Amino acid sequence: MTSNNQPVRFVLDGAIVEASPAQQGSTVLDYLREHLGRSGTKEGCAEGDCGACVVLVGELSGDGASVNYLPVNSCLQLLPTLDGKSLKTVESLQRANGKLHPVQEAMAASHGTQCGFCTPGIVMTLTGLMQTVSKPSRSEVIDALSGNLCRCTGYKPIIDAALQASAAAPDQIKLDDEADRALLLQLRASREPAALFTAPGQDFFAPTTLPALADYLLAHPQATLLAGSTEIGLQVNKQFAWPQGLVYLGNVSELRQVGDQGRFWRIGAQVSLNEVLTLVTEAYPDFAEVLRRFGSPPIRSTATLAGNIANGSPIGDSMPCLLALGATLELRRGEVTRTLDLEHFYTGQKKNALQGGEFIVAVNLPKPAAGEVFRGHKVSKRFDQDISATCCAMRYRLQDGRFTQVRLAYNGLAPSPCRAPKLEAVINGRTAEEVSAAELDQAVAQSFTARDGLRASWTYRALLARNLVLQFVEEATSLEAVK
Repeated sequence: MTSNNQPVRFVLDGAIVEASPAQQGSTVLDYLREHLGRSGTKEGCAEGDCGACVVLVGELSGDGASVNYLPVNSCLQLLPTLDGKSLKTVESLQRANGKLHPVQEAMAASHGTQCGFCTPGIVMTLTGLMQTVSKPSRSEVIDALSGNLCRCTGYKPIIDAALQASAAAPDQIKLDDEADRALLLQLRASREPAALFTAPGQDFFAPTTLPALADYLLAHPQATLLAGSTEIGLQVNKQFAWPQGLVYLGNVSELRQVGDQGRFWRIGAQVSLNEVLTLVTEAYPDFAEVLRRFGSPPIRSTATLAGNIANGSPIGDSMPCLLALGATLELRRGEVTRTLDLEHFYTGQKKNALQGGEFIVAVNLPKPAAGEVFRGHKVSKRFDQDISATCCAMRYRLQDGRFTQVRLAYNGLAPSPCRAPKLEAVINGRTAEEVSAAELDQAVAQSFTARDGLRASWTYRALLARNLVLQFVEEATSLEAVK
């Protein structure tokens, strides 16, 4: 059953908020500031880089016993994605008795704020971190703050404030959400199997089951799928264009699961990059580092692996790693499913092999096999949270000192991320000493069309393409010697 024209309902500080249809065509940030008077949440960049707009979005755990919070950039999130969830802003932190949250107190005591514009987002980021990691290390604090920019203070007093706040009693750090939890249970019980929110000229369909999603897309093949909103949010903010028909994947439980299939992990299309990072940290540390640098925690908490793939950016960071590892995609159209190698998914720049009404259900990521080595590295102007000049990934085996089963992939060198078979041929069957820079340069020239870009010249990218391979090859010898 689909419920039409119902209001978006979410929980804010112990009360259910209902947004009328006229208000639903808004970002979370604009709704907070313009309709709820929550001006503590700021707009800085409106593209998810500065962190001034960070809020915490809470969802009930499966058993309904607790609320799990994620930091999100409210400038990118569309209001209907809040339906059935809870929201915490910087105004939410003050206790009923007027006492500030330990993070706020520590920020003041450590002189962690000057102009104050970025401070609410920083406070929410640190508060969110301490809901899951009560005593974060310095490195965990630094990673959490990678999406919060401060022009005035410098980060040392902010980091000091975080470490000081984490020494407070756990009951002081934890958000007071018992009233919210009861209301979230109420919203869960009244949720329809599928909801259609309508604002003037805009439809927002939010199914809760895979069959409902598949049926809707068959009937509306031109609809735009919305996962983490890190791309569509930019379209709304920068181009002032809201897609006419949006289909939100966030409520489909089947798409939010990671399954262990023996030789590979089946990663649902709505699984966040943060979850994927945790999954691959031990197995593929280089892949985990590429994902960590992909974006800040608020970006990674909503962005998805499938969304990065479907978006098809020539400089998408996850795809070289997935291509090198031999990932496949599970696709569905109506009741028909098929599996497609990722290397056959792209048919051109921002073009792919999806048929009308077809969508990505899951990404199948092979697990490490005995004797296999995976390496990956991203090069960008800024180390954290920046667009790639190029990212290179390579999987291989060494047999008697010779490379075998080499899979090599790049972004930034072609209209879409791709493998590089001519470079693979230069490496396969050879020792590290037999792989020459000249042959790699020739293979790069034969494989790709020279083109300069905004992020790097072709000369620079071609040099990176060769040097990253040489680095991986030379390091392979060192790794073999250690064994």
